[in-house]
Amino acid sequence: MPADIQSSDLESAAIETVRTRKRSRSRAPALKMELDEDEGNCNVLFDHDDQSFAYTLAMYDVGTGDAEFLNGILRQVAALGAPGKQISQETTNFALSVIRSVEPENEVEAMLAAQMAATHLAMMTMAGRLNRVDNIPQQDSAERAVNKLARTFTTQMDTLKRYRAKAQQTVRVERVTVEEGGQAVVGDVSYQRGDGDGK
Repeated sequence: MPADIQSSDLESAAIETVRTRKRSRSRAPALKMELDEDEGNCNVLFDHDDQSFAYTLAMYDVGTGDAEFLNGILRQVAALGAPGKQISQETTNFALSVIRSVEPENEVEAMLAAQMAATHLAMMTMAGRLNRVDNIPQQDSAERAVNKLARTFTTQMDTLKRYRAKAQQTVRVERVTVEEGGQAVVGDVSYQRGDGDGK
């Protein structure tokens, strides 16, 4: 088979894969920042004609039905943009994209995903500094920070994995039934945590 045909097939497969991923993940529109020059505030809006609809999609994206929680997460993510400087629309939308990619089922998972986004952004900042150091003390400081942040990110991933595994844990209970005449029948009862156990 000619190389150009193979390349074309690979490109088509790659394009279809990206389209599938986009359809399965992309729900809420991106955020846009509008600076109110009179008030000196930055208004955070969705890049959508229907703000209420976009807001509902964003709640779905972060695994919540609580408007106060969504407002808090949006404020915190927006503050990640550029500490001490003007909020960055690109960085804020990147952090939200990280949260969406985790597909949180509840607020705890959304908070972990937000922390993972913050840790990643901090690590990349320190990695950039490590590449531009002028002396050994700066190099040591930046290298320690990068290592700590990398370990923290790994711990956050493990925590999310354990949290999700615990939520789906299967508990096995031995059931003993005593029949008339003193005969015991032993059987297994299995249920998923959360199936009517009030937890």
